[in-house]
Amino acid sequence: MSELDDAFANAQNDVKKLPHKPDDATLLKLYAYYKQGSVGDVHGDKPGFFDFVGAAKYEAWEKTKGMSQDEAKQHYIDLVNKLTA
Repeated sequence: MSELDDAFANAQNDVKKLPHKPDDATLLKLYAYYKQGSVGDVHGDKPGFFDFVGAAKYEAWEKTKGMSQDEAKQHYIDLVNKLTA
């Protein structure tokens, strides 16, 4: 594993230990950066209109389309570090 991959894995553990739940916008950013960093560009069909949470997650992930996985991992790490500071 690379240094970036190690830091990404550590950030995933750190985010589970946050003393307070982040606001919804921050949670969506975390989700989008995590998915882009671990899976890559969004794929599959967008959830239906009545699946509000699923649609919001899909749209957040879709905004990171074209971002490299390494760049997304770094954004995720930076955001988690900001939340834990």
